[in-house]
Formats: sequence, structure tokens, C-alpha cells
Amino acid sequence: MGNALSEFQKKLPALAQIYPPKSKFSVDQIPDLTGRVVIVTGGNTGLGYETVKALLQHNAKVYLAARSKEKADKAIASLKEETGKEAIFHELDLTDLAAIKKSAEDFLSKETELHILFNNAGVMFPPISALTKDGYDLQWGTNVVGPFLFTELLMPALIEGVKTSPDHHARVIIVSSSGAYGNVLHWDTFKDTPERLKSTPQGLYYQSKHANVIVARQIAKRYADKGIVAISLNPGNIKTDLGRYLPSLTNKLMEMTILYPAPQGALTQLYAGTMPEALNHNGEYLIPWARLGKCRPECYDDAIGERLWTWLDDEVKPHRG
Repeated sequence: MGNALSEFQKKLPALAQIYPPKSKFSVDQIPDLTGRVVIVTGGNTGLGYETVKALLQHNAKVYLAARSKEKADKAIASLKEETGKEAIFHELDLTDLAAIKKSAEDFLSKETELHILFNNAGVMFPPISALTKDGYDLQWGTNVVGPFLFTELLMPALIEGVKTSPDHHARVIIVSSSGAYGNVLHWDTFKDTPERLKSTPQGLYYQSKHANVIVARQIAKRYADKGIVAISLNPGNIKTDLGRYLPSLTNKLMEMTILYPAPQGALTQLYAGTMPEALNHNGEYLIPWARLGKCRPECYDDAIGERLWTWLDDEVKPHRG
């Protein structure tokens, strides 16, 4: 009974975030971003699209990173109509570590500086059988391993970006979820193991979002002295393509009761990525809308953070050289 109560208490903050207070932050408050180079992963749809849109409206040079050029080109055309500005397609497949290395090399051949990296792309609740090309659970690979490698490969450009940023920082923004409260790390489920098959798509998703918070804290600790600010966040319950694996009736009910439109969902990550005040939240976890929150206590355990960083670093090592 005690353990069950403790778990419920840890998840209570997520329930409290379902209906957030009215936002005090709006995209109109974003400062001019002229000269800033930005990458938004998964920028062709949902929160990513709205994030790219706001960045373009404030004069950033935005690379829209996505797997499908066809979908990205449609999004870029739509964004041009809406903003008069043009995002740049950048090919990125987070399910393939070799492709991620190539993607990072391609970016570094074009740009020496990166000022803001939005690790926004993700996958939620795919079939339990789904794996990445490297044999990771699809949600773990797409939401955690892939973004970790991409960020590490781009770190030299981020550090260079610090030098030309008006606020003398570069930012790594990691989109987590309220699901971060729903699970902890189960080390024997990251790859295609019998233990993973005993889990559920929901549990594996929550685990990956929990890891996002831990990784952001580790980036903050390891690179703060270089001017890097890393922030994780819960964007809120948002109506996006992320729910495509949910039963249609469930989706409908959620849309009627707890889901908010994508522009609202982009507010918290835009605040984290652009506002001067967000520099005070290095390593922290933001909640809807653009407020400082607190995740599960396990996210702040340095021993867990060190262990996860070491595990990830070892996994991607063949693709770092």
C-alpha cells in the first residue's frame, strides 16, 4: 500500500498540469532572432511546425529537420505562405544512428554555429514490436538515443554559437512530457529483450520521456561552463499527430476534454528557447505554459544521471569518430 501511495504522489503533479492556468507568455514577447541559427527536429508537423513558424516570424534562420523531404517541403511551403519566410529542409532520421551522423556532418558542412537546438521530434505508443534500425525499442531509440547522438555531434557548433549569441549562451531544448512522471528507467528494456516485451507501449513511452529530463540535466551539468543551457519541458496535452497510434475513440474523447491546440503547446518550448528569463532555468523542467516545474525525484538523482549518460555515450561511441 505504501509503495502504491508513493507512486501515486509522484504522479500527482502530472494530473495538476492537465488544466494549466492562462499563459503569461505569448509569441509576441519573443525577441528579435536575427542572426540566430536554429534546428527544430520534427518541424514539419504539430508543435515543431508551430515552433518553426514563430521562429521565422522573429527572423531566425531555421533548419526544419525531418525524415520525409516530401512532408517537409509541404510544411516549408505552408510556412512561407504564413510568414513570408522560408525554413530550410534538413534530413534527419532519428531511428538510424549512421544516418544521424551523416545528418550532423551535413549540417556542420553548412554552418559553423548553432544557437538553439529544439529536440522536438518523438514517437508515442507504437506497437510493442517496433524497433529502430540499430535494435533499440523504437520509443527509446527515437526519443532518447537518437537525440543524444545528434546533440553531441552538434555540440561544437553550439559552443561556437555561444560566441555570437547576444546573450552569450546556446540552448538545447528537449521536449519531454507529463509522461515523465509515469515511469522510471528499466535498464533491461532499452533493447529488443524479453523484458521489454513484458512492458507496454505506454510504459516504454513514459520511460523515454523520463529519460529526456535526466539527459537535459546532464547536458546542463557537463556544458554549463561552455555557455550551454539545457532545458526539458512538458508542452501540455496537445492535439498533434503524436496520438496517431491511439484508438480513434480515445483520441476523440481526449480532443473533447483535455487536448489543447498546437500553437498553445509550442509556447513552453519557445519560451525555453528564446526568452532571456529562461537562462535562469539551466537543467530544469518547465511545465505548461512556460512555468518552472519539478519532475519526479529520480530525475534529480546524480547517480542515475551519470549511469544513463555513460550508457548512452557507450552506445553511440562507434558513431562519434
